[in-house]
Amino acid sequence: MNGIRRIALICMIVSLVVGLSACDELVSILSSGDMPQMDSVQGEIPIGVVLPLTGRDAGPYGLSMKNGFDLALAEINSAQLGGASITFIEMDNMSTLDGTVDAFNQLIAHDVPAILGVALSSRFRVALEIAQENGVVAFSSVSSEAGLSGRGDYIFRTGLATNILNPAGVKASQAKLGYTKVAIIYDEADAYSTSGYEQFSTVLDEVGVTAVTTQTIRKGETEFSEQIAAVMASDAEAILISALATEMVPLMSQGREAGIPMSIPYIVPDLTANEVAALGDDAEGAITFTNWTITSDTPGNADFVDSYRAANNGMDPDPWAAQSYATLHILAAAISNAGSTDATAIRDALAQTMGIDTVLGVSGQFSFDSNGEASYDAIVAEVRDGEIVTFEE
Repeated sequence: MNGIRRIALICMIVSLVVGLSACDELVSILSSGDMPQMDSVQGEIPIGVVLPLTGRDAGPYGLSMKNGFDLALAEINSAQLGGASITFIEMDNMSTLDGTVDAFNQLIAHDVPAILGVALSSRFRVALEIAQENGVVAFSSVSSEAGLSGRGDYIFRTGLATNILNPAGVKASQAKLGYTKVAIIYDEADAYSTSGYEQFSTVLDEVGVTAVTTQTIRKGETEFSEQIAAVMASDAEAILISALATEMVPLMSQGREAGIPMSIPYIVPDLTANEVAALGDDAEGAITFTNWTITSDTPGNADFVDSYRAANNGMDPDPWAAQSYATLHILAAAISNAGSTDATAIRDALAQTMGIDTVLGVSGQFSFDSNGEASYDAIVAEVRDGEIVTFEE
């Protein structure tokens, strides 16, 4: 961790105990190389974390999210020289809605001020109502269905919502490729995927592109020959896909196997290196729009990647790990600014987050809009030689 970040994190814990005015003095002390002993700093800050650690969403999302949260937790707590620390009360929602609701209710009973995580929008949509009703911050690191944060003033998200991410990607790709006719395939049984489809439709109208066929799939399906045949029978020049990873990969693979030529690119939000590796050559030329890439030159990203690899047996992080890592750092900064662990004080501090450095987006500058939605520049990328690289407009 670089020196500036270390000082900032130590300031967080000092501010909780002795006030924000102590930070200037602390920076001076640390810069001179003397490490103060703050034995009077005591207490644990319990934070709830809800993750799909078992079930269908553990592999694509939950385990990476956990790794990102755990890395940020270790960094924050190791930088705090006194006795205070953040502790996780971690709950496995078992990749189900009922498990998510049960986890939120249990965590609220534990009197946590904030609950992090929740992989899918369809689950966060229900869970946020529980948090809002009980005055607890619900801070999702991954869900991105449009409009969810606007459902309450205790609701925040790290990932860009579909109404920000998808239009940015479509406009960038259309400007370069010049396509005028597209096919759309989306999962009608998933909230995120349906929201993505709606945003595709809106932005296509704006840029004068026609959807010549729209095909639906459903979560849990594994065979997509009917939808692929319809796409191949159309004169689409690109294929827009809005689906979760479990359905996205076989859909894209089966399309290429059926004869969809490489000259017709897949355009897929949130495509990760894991899916690219699973697809092999079938991913080549795909265009994606995302919140983070491993090659980003945002502040601290290289250190994050190195630390993540060291903590996870050389494994590379993915966007879900990066977003979860950033989430805890953003929350820690809010606790520092609030000078309190009270949920309402943290909520108010989060709402004022503006221009904080993270590993996300093009520049790393992260803010919340007036609804608690993440606001930063989306990354548009493409797959070249099996790697996700910057999209050359």
